[in-house]
Amino acid sequence: MASGAAIRRRSGPHFRTIVLIWLGWAAVLLAYQAFAPARLPLERPDRATSFSAEETGPSRLKGRPYLSGAFLNTHVAWDSEYYLSISLHGYDDPVMRAVSPASTAEAPLAGMQREHPTWTSVNYAFFPAYPFAIRIVAAPLGFFGLDPMAAATLAGVLISLIGALGGMWALSDLADEDAPDDGVRAGFYMLIWPASVFLAQVYTEGMFVGLSFGALAMLRRRRWMLAAGLAAVATWTRATGGLLLIPFVWTWLADGGLRRFRMGSAATLALATAPAIAYLAWRAVFGTRFGYVETHYFGRGLLQLRATAQSFTDLADLLRDGDTEARAYYAVEAVAVLAAAVCSAVLWRTHKALALYGLAILAIALTSGAALGLPRYVVAVPALFLVPARWGRSMVFDRVWSLANILGLAVFGLAFSQDFWAG
Repeated sequence: MASGAAIRRRSGPHFRTIVLIWLGWAAVLLAYQAFAPARLPLERPDRATSFSAEETGPSRLKGRPYLSGAFLNTHVAWDSEYYLSISLHGYDDPVMRAVSPASTAEAPLAGMQREHPTWTSVNYAFFPAYPFAIRIVAAPLGFFGLDPMAAATLAGVLISLIGALGGMWALSDLADEDAPDDGVRAGFYMLIWPASVFLAQVYTEGMFVGLSFGALAMLRRRRWMLAAGLAAVATWTRATGGLLLIPFVWTWLADGGLRRFRMGSAATLALATAPAIAYLAWRAVFGTRFGYVETHYFGRGLLQLRATAQSFTDLADLLRDGDTEARAYYAVEAVAVLAAAVCSAVLWRTHKALALYGLAILAIALTSGAALGLPRYVVAVPALFLVPARWGRSMVFDRVWSLANILGLAVFGLAFSQDFWAG
């Protein structure tokens, strides 16, 4: 393992390179999301999934005021409305939907919160750190003449972009110390992964990769206090943040933590279990309502094996009888699963804790009860970028991998910008 001085020496110039690449990526993607929908308007509806046709038709924005803003609207779609709602009016926003006590995953039933104040707001399915961060960042933006909705939207995009930069830096720190250029490639490969379009939207992915990859980088440096803090906030951003417990405890054990614990030192153990502590704290406050909305409205949950099996059965029927849009989209889903699994397996030889963490993320995503969204979920798998960064030492692999990802990113960016399903 490199010394702290060696890490600082190799990270300095590469950090400048990473910042410049990130700035260029952000500028190009923001410009693309303004240009592409104007140049290539898509024909509605989108038939990529079993539900997307209904959700992308002419009435898609009815009853969804947070998706109808004029400012940066191409960066707001699907779950963005929940983050904006929570940031502006809290979890019990009266203009959001609430889940009926009679709702089930097979027959979801919801109405307006203001008309059913005793029902459970759909907002409770979403973790608090990102919308609360939006509220903080949006507060001073009002001084620039932005209305609250526009300020919250801009804040959400800025947080996502800054999180992406943090994720790039952390990946560069986690990359092979004997080949410093791998770190720059890993960060770049993260930016061009097709579902990394979400790193520039009002979505949690940008903030989560910044926090979770940052926690892993600080863990590598054995800066336990900072690593634990980042992991805790990551856990309050997305549920899979709790899986950081795996590399944290693995590292604690590898460093002789159990022996020190027997000798009376429990401080590092408390930091090593920070993801679990943070998850339990969140669950004490939000867990009951979160679980209800997830299972009775969205049909998702932890290790929902029977529901997942049924979802894959339905998916097989959709692919057999569905449109080419569905086949094309789910081909990307399959590639995402395969890429994340293979890269995690390859990483096992040199970074077992990171590999196990990535496989755990993939397992949770695959058994959540719905067979979709996997290209977005695996953005949080470090191996997906660290392993190709090694292979990218080959000029041929680097060019081909980059081309394939960039073309996929363009498709996902065009789809999201027009409210089509993008994972």
